[in-house]
Amino acid sequence: MNIYDIKRLTLETSPYFFSRRTLKFFGQTMNDFRIKKQKDGRYKIFADVFLDGQKVHETIRYFNSETNELETS
Repeated sequence: MNIYDIKRLTLETSPYFFSRRTLKFFGQTMNDFRIKKQKDGRYKIFADVFLDGQKVHETIRYFNSETNELETS
């Protein structure tokens, strides 16, 4: 499972999460996202958020492969 698979699977449930416009707003690219499989079967996806070239936050979501949804916890 890679970030492009997750983007494709969440097109219906989270159509704007990986849009170019959204990623640009947060100073991110698809390649910035990292994936870590969790014990419960979900996938943690995370990437730093940059503003004016400085890290200000981290985006964290959990991809549920049963529902194809991004969850916050």
